[in-house]
Amino acid sequence: MMAANGAGCERPQKRAARDKHNGKTTDSSVRERRQKDKEDRLSLVVWRRPVTTLHYFLLETIIKLKEWTLKLWQRRGAVCLVLLLCSLFSFAYSTEGAHQQYVQYLEKRFLWCAYWVGLGILSSVGLGTGLHTFLLYLGPHIASVTLAAYECSSTDFPEPPYPDQIVCPQGGGLEGSISLFSIMSKVRLEACMWGAGTAIGELPPYFMARAARQSGADPEDEDYEEFEEMLEQAEGAQDFVTRAKLGVQHMVQKVGFFGILACASIPNPLFDLAGITCGHFMVPFWTFFGATLIGKAIIKMHIQKLFVIITFSKHIVEQMVSLIGSVPRVGPSLQKPFSQYLDAQRSKLHHAGGSAPADENWLSWVFEKVVLVMVCYFVTSIVNSMAQSYAKRLQQQRHTEEKTK
Repeated sequence: MMAANGAGCERPQKRAARDKHNGKTTDSSVRERRQKDKEDRLSLVVWRRPVTTLHYFLLETIIKLKEWTLKLWQRRGAVCLVLLLCSLFSFAYSTEGAHQQYVQYLEKRFLWCAYWVGLGILSSVGLGTGLHTFLLYLGPHIASVTLAAYECSSTDFPEPPYPDQIVCPQGGGLEGSISLFSIMSKVRLEACMWGAGTAIGELPPYFMARAARQSGADPEDEDYEEFEEMLEQAEGAQDFVTRAKLGVQHMVQKVGFFGILACASIPNPLFDLAGITCGHFMVPFWTFFGATLIGKAIIKMHIQKLFVIITFSKHIVEQMVSLIGSVPRVGPSLQKPFSQYLDAQRSKLHHAGGSAPADENWLSWVFEKVVLVMVCYFVTSIVNSMAQSYAKRLQQQRHTEEKTK
């Protein structure tokens, strides 16, 4: 249970305890040293110090692998059970029989769900530095299904090639038989799996803050101190962002499950703070994760899905193309590639079983390059983050050695 009535007096007590800690945390030289250490770590990026960054990244990777190996060994019973289940599935997969159709169906569904869950995790993991996989993958997928449904007058796309490629079914459907709900039903599985992945990606901030609290939250721990200072400064701040952060923190702290649900159910870039707050105030895991999962995988996902489907409905797309053409001077030149792109998509949809001519246009070329740039940025941010984590290890080790001298 969240101790909301005692939360107000917790922070003053912690600040007092921190101030009494031999006067070290309030000493200006300690603060200057921490600020200098932080600046040194932030300067450790690939484009400034490539050799050192890659070296530290490899060393941090080795340390993480050792830690994960040790954790797996501590849970060797669960690991053996998973390996046994994998062996049984492998045996069933390689053995001929009437069960193969069910095995293949399960394999296809599992891989499809795992793909979208993985993209969801990549979207939310990393305290706001994740890959924007909704804009890059799920949004375009929903848009493609929406355009195809209106063009084919059906959502019964033949499998295969769907979902790798969308083609109209042979019989087609009745004109005007497509509804908003039929399209939502068609993309519900991948949308909910993506939302579940984003909920899983919100767990690291929660566990980080919870571990710090359970371990006694060393007053000299930098992450803990930054969180405390943020809460202190937010109370007297007037700018919108800081007040929004404080509002999220208060809602999660006082309302509990329904506060977390409300924060998770709307597009909220400040939700990482909710995870840290829940971990800091020892909110039970299933209260936090249950509310986050319902909010992100069901409520928020249906809102986003509905927005994309409405945006790419046939009549709205045609109106958008017409509006682009009505822009003075540059309108016709911008309208042409959009019209060509839509015509090419219609040609592909009706070219079942063959290789439709794929005329390249600058829209698809630009989209491919944007995806490539964002993936490169995401990978680079992971390398930088792990290198900075190793640099922090070295700094903490150096300060510990200085204290023992």
